[in-house]
Amino acid sequence: MDKIDLKIIELLQKNARFPLKHLAEEVFLSTPAVSSRIEKLQEAGIITGYTANINPIKLGYNIKAFINLEVSPKQKTDFYPFIKSCPNVLECNCVTGKYSMLIKVAYHTTEELDAFINEIQKFGNTETQIVFSTAVEHRGINLSKDEEYFVK
Repeated sequence: MDKIDLKIIELLQKNARFPLKHLAEEVFLSTPAVSSRIEKLQEAGIITGYTANINPIKLGYNIKAFINLEVSPKQKTDFYPFIKSCPNVLECNCVTGKYSMLIKVAYHTTEELDAFINEIQKFGNTETQIVFSTAVEHRGINLSKDEEYFVK
């Protein structure tokens, strides 16, 4: 990976719908060369997909919360398929500390959130934080500061 690959990734994180022509102009390469680089980044598993950012509030998802959940190692084989099947789960991470799972969810109402918490408590104790506001929305990784790490 070189500086051009890093710049392409940075641009795609800002807007995955940039036309190849625009990307090519930004990195001073031909459109086919940029297309080839993107394909190689996908094959290498660096680019794993493309998404649209949405405003959950506009869709009625007024409650965003983080749920800490204690899950024993023995329960993970049952827990992982269960949590993957929950459509309101935005993210689930296995973490260190007292609580082994950190789950990010979005719901229309606190009643729906409460029902979900009751459901997951079969796996262990929970602690929940409801989000009031978000100072920094989800964003891509700033690769420009790590250039010397990636470029060899």
